[in-house]
Amino acid sequence: MQVWAVPRALRVALLLLLLTSSNVIAPPPTDAGEDIGASGRGGRHRRRAFPGPHFHPTSPTNVTTQLGAHAYLPCRIKNLGNKSVSWIRNRDSHILTVDRYTFISDERFTSWHEAPTQTWTLQVRYVQERDAGSYECQVSTEPKMSHFVQLNVITPSVTIAGVSDLYVKSGSTVNIKCVISDALEEPTYIFWYHGERRVVSANSDRILSVDRIPPDTSIGTLTIPSVSLADSGNYTCAPASLQMASVMLHVLSGELPAAMQRGTTTSATKSSSSSSSSSSASSSSSSSGVLVVLLTTAVWLMRSST
Repeated sequence: MQVWAVPRALRVALLLLLLTSSNVIAPPPTDAGEDIGASGRGGRHRRRAFPGPHFHPTSPTNVTTQLGAHAYLPCRIKNLGNKSVSWIRNRDSHILTVDRYTFISDERFTSWHEAPTQTWTLQVRYVQERDAGSYECQVSTEPKMSHFVQLNVITPSVTIAGVSDLYVKSGSTVNIKCVISDALEEPTYIFWYHGERRVVSANSDRILSVDRIPPDTSIGTLTIPSVSLADSGNYTCAPASLQMASVMLHVLSGELPAAMQRGTTTSATKSSSSSSSSSSASSSSSSSGVLVVLLTTAVWLMRSST
C-alpha cells in the first residue's frame, strides 16, 4: 500500500502545480462583457471584455416632419467611450455639431446627448423646405463610422373654400373657411386679416374657430354675422409658418345676381388679379370693337356725302 502512496501524492502535487501555473489560458468569452474567472496567486479575479462603438439597430434612417415644425434626428450609439459624435449635412458637407458644440451660424441647429438611451439627437427648429435631405451621424473612430438619416419635409396646402370672389347680401351671415390639408400637425395658430388689419374676436362680433379633421386636415373658420358694406374687402388666412390664402368679400345692398359667382382658386388675391386682368382685357377688347365700328361708319358717311 505504501508503494502506491508516493506516486499518488506526486500526481496530486503535479495537478495542483498545473492548475496554479501562469501558463494556463482561460477560454475566450462567449459573449461581449462576460465575466471570466481564473485562479492565480492573488486568488480569484474577474476580467471584462468590451466591444468598440457601434450603432444600435433601432436608430431610424427616415424622419418626416412638416414645414415650420421641429425635426428630431436621433442617433443611438452603444459603447461610445471617449469618442466624439458629429452631425454633418450631406448636401454641402457642412459640419453642424460636434458633441454639444454647434459649428453653424444658423441657430436652428442644435444637438444633445441622452445618457440613459445613449442617443445623440440633432434638432432642426422651424424646418424649411431646403432642410430636406440626408444627414450623417459620424463617430470619431479610425476609420470613421457613419449612420445616415433622411429628413423629409411635407408642405401643407392652404386654400380658401369656395369661390375667390364672394358676393353676399347686406345683413346676412358669412362663413369664410381656411382649409389646411396634408398637415401632420395642427397649426399653433391661424390669424385672419381684413386688409392690413388683423381680425380679433375680442370686443367684436367676429367668431374665430379651428376644427381638426383626421387624419391631416385643419379648418379655420371666420364668421361675420350681419355683414355691412364696411365689411367688404380682402380677407387673408395666415396659418403659423405656412403660406397664406385670401378671398375678396363683396357686400351688396340689393339683390345678389347669380351671374356674379366665379371659380375657385388657392389664392384669392391671385384670382382677383387674374379676374381684374381678364375684365380689363375684355373691356379693352370691347372698346376696340366699338371704335372700329365708329370709324367704319364715319368712313362710309364720308364716301356717301362725296
